[in-house]
Amino acid sequence: MNKITVFSAALLLISGTVITNNIATADNRPTQWGYTGHNGPENWGSLSPNYQMCNIGKNQSPINITTSLDANLPSIKFNYKTPPSEILNNGKTIQVNVEPGSNIVVDGVTYALKQYHFHTPSENHIAGKDFPLEAHFVHADANGNLAVVAVMFEQGKANAQLAKIWEKLPMKADEKNALKTEVKDVHSLLPQNLEYYRFNGSLTTPPCSEGVKWMVMKEPLTVSKQQVEKFSQAVNGTNNRPIQPQNARVVIR
Repeated sequence: MNKITVFSAALLLISGTVITNNIATADNRPTQWGYTGHNGPENWGSLSPNYQMCNIGKNQSPINITTSLDANLPSIKFNYKTPPSEILNNGKTIQVNVEPGSNIVVDGVTYALKQYHFHTPSENHIAGKDFPLEAHFVHADANGNLAVVAVMFEQGKANAQLAKIWEKLPMKADEKNALKTEVKDVHSLLPQNLEYYRFNGSLTTPPCSEGVKWMVMKEPLTVSKQQVEKFSQAVNGTNNRPIQPQNARVVIR
């Protein structure tokens, strides 16, 4: 993967914006993408030359994790110390931006937490199973390399931490609300069991840049049906990219 492409994608994330709504074309008209119809995932690669990796990439995300190699993975060191600053509806997902100062350490490399956002239903699958909700915690190291921690939510009792976030949920695109006083402990959105699957992948939205380190937590949290429905109303339906071919990649655990 071209490091310049990955670094450019990382800069957009570092600026506090998911790679979402559009990229300008040569004549300065925005290239819109979405999850249904002509602008849906099956056509992303043809909407703009900037999106061609969505079609030609060999390490695309999400995937269905069916088999994995036991590599005795070291624990992820979570240092989530700072509170969220705001929650925004960018028209594609609900994103929570986080104050600087939180990070994870993987293989001795520090990745700063930039934001986290959600997808319904889940984008990644585990043993063929999808989940009603998936959270992506997006991190970047000093060189712009990206690492995403994915947490699954299965239907069950209402999630208390999500309830605090959902109280401020912007229901319309381009709306945002402050979150500082309501949500302080990001750790509560992580499972107690921190075992995970790891693989090389991509962004799950255009431009589908590769070179992203993915870590999918094995243990899901719970979310109520009502919480999922409220999220779905905010994003006007579903916002998941379909499963992509695993190709020659090996998933390790």
